[in-house]
Amino acid sequence: MKDTAKHQGLRNQLVSVLQQKGITDKNVLEAIKKVPRHLFLNSSFEDYAYQDKAFPIGAGQTISQPYTVAYQSQLLEVQKDHKVLEIGTGSGYQTAVLFAMGAKVYSIERQSELFKSTSVLLPKLGIRPKHLTFGDGYKGLPNFAPFDSIIVTAGAPLIPKPLMAQLKIGGRLVIPVGGDGEVQIMNLLIRKTETQFEKHELGEFRFVPLLENKN
Repeated sequence: MKDTAKHQGLRNQLVSVLQQKGITDKNVLEAIKKVPRHLFLNSSFEDYAYQDKAFPIGAGQTISQPYTVAYQSQLLEVQKDHKVLEIGTGSGYQTAVLFAMGAKVYSIERQSELFKSTSVLLPKLGIRPKHLTFGDGYKGLPNFAPFDSIIVTAGAPLIPKPLMAQLKIGGRLVIPVGGDGEVQIMNLLIRKTETQFEKHELGEFRFVPLLENKN
């Protein structure tokens, strides 16, 4: 599992692309620069790892486009030691970026195949989330709540109420909302009080659907 000077150079180029697209959070850009995205892809895709594109990773899922990862991460406003809940571990790339940003990451994956492979891969790369679990992302992780922020990396038809309930006051929930196979709208919810949320709709994205009903 090599990370060469060539890979690092390609990451620097990717960071420049993301800056041109409007990513300004230095913590996000440093994390993108640091995390070896090629190690989260099938080796046959390695030549494309630092293009700003999504790629298939198995089980009908994708590794998100770097811009999408950076954009969602920027919206979270992660500070060191923030508790972040990630819904949809997937390849583990977004997990790794959050970890590199100094977050304490709690992550849920619905696909058994991906959960198993990512659970093995992350420790090999020195990436140690606080908690990885196989289960239903719609339910969140109430036993570990509240969270400083929550990120959903798949398109949901609605904003799950359990996730809203697990957010700290002042916390931020970033979730793409839209039906299966459709374009989703990126939503940012900021919890103002126990009962009040400030909602922002922030443009169109395409995600695989968020799956549920897994015990």
